[in-house]
Amino acid sequence: MTPSPSPRLAVIVVAAGSGTRLNGGGPKAFVALDDRSILEHALDGVFAAPSAHVVVVVPDGYEDSARTAADRVRRVDVVVGGRTRQESVAAGLAVLEPSVEFVLVHDAARALTPVAVFERVVHALERGASAVIPAVPVVDTIKRVDHDGVILAAVDRSELAAAQTPQGFRRDVLEAAVAAADADHTDDAALVAAAGHTVVTVAGDASSFKITTAPDLERARSLVAPRPALIPRVGLGTDVHGFGGEGALWLAGLEWPGEPALSGHSDGDAVAHAIVDALLAAAGLGDIGTHFGTDRPEFAGAHAEAFLSHTVGLLAAAGWRVGNVSVQVQANRPRFAARRIEAERALSAALGGAPVSVSATTTDGLGFTGRTEGVAAFATALVVPL
Repeated sequence: MTPSPSPRLAVIVVAAGSGTRLNGGGPKAFVALDDRSILEHALDGVFAAPSAHVVVVVPDGYEDSARTAADRVRRVDVVVGGRTRQESVAAGLAVLEPSVEFVLVHDAARALTPVAVFERVVHALERGASAVIPAVPVVDTIKRVDHDGVILAAVDRSELAAAQTPQGFRRDVLEAAVAAADADHTDDAALVAAAGHTVVTVAGDASSFKITTAPDLERARSLVAPRPALIPRVGLGTDVHGFGGEGALWLAGLEWPGEPALSGHSDGDAVAHAIVDALLAAAGLGDIGTHFGTDRPEFAGAHAEAFLSHTVGLLAAAGWRVGNVSVQVQANRPRFAARRIEAERALSAALGGAPVSVSATTTDGLGFTGRTEGVAAFATALVVPL
């Protein structure tokens, strides 16, 4: 979109990163997602956002490549970035139109950020905020650990949010913070907060993840790849855990006082794990070991809510939501009859309200469940396109 002759809004697209962790063969923003680069995809959201003066900050020698990527709009400046993020943002600020009142700083690496996120940030600025960032809730269980990987304490995730971009600021606030900075900060909001300003949040989006590593790049490529029309899909999942764990029994998202605990990397909740496997299978996203394996220490000891809510996020990023889930438990104990409705409500809440039905049976003394050695669960899940 072509900006007005005297724009009030500017967007600085930071695309000067080297991309060493991505290992894509060049600066991150110029690595291909499909037939277009990460930067070109990022500019789709920028150009569709409210009319603005756009500045793209790139590594030295990539100015022409950036201009080629941006040739769909009339008013784009391309400047060379610095050694740090703050130096790159300063280079972008230096070429802004005098009329600009609000500045959005956007990471090119968040190439799939929807236009709605830009609009929410701009709206908050226009309503009087000095600094605004999009953020999403932290759904994983978070632990503080020492240098040896030993868990020190759990972190209350209700107070946590994952910051995204574009981050929006009053121009005078951002310019003053950049000029006064005496230390590097991880993002522009931290810089402005260090200068004493209040930073507020608006809703971010799961699609606005940062392309940092090779798996991130593959995830982004899968999202932009042409795909056939999505239709509802069904997946199956099973899980088995033996008794012999430490602490209380957790099953179907509930604690069962007085019952023996199940063993496992997490809490051994076979019901929740079977549901996760069924959902991932339906969406074509692998299995529980792919996303929650023993190489993920944050899921050690985690309960059903952490597993199921994280899975909902994975599905959403791939264009799916949960339709419904049916799960059967095979075990001699615990007895589900008195708590079946409670279990269904807990599992449904963890899946964002999707209906879950739970049934339970014994095996008439046959097999390991019949010998009361453990619990087996079998789940069927329906996922539907977002």
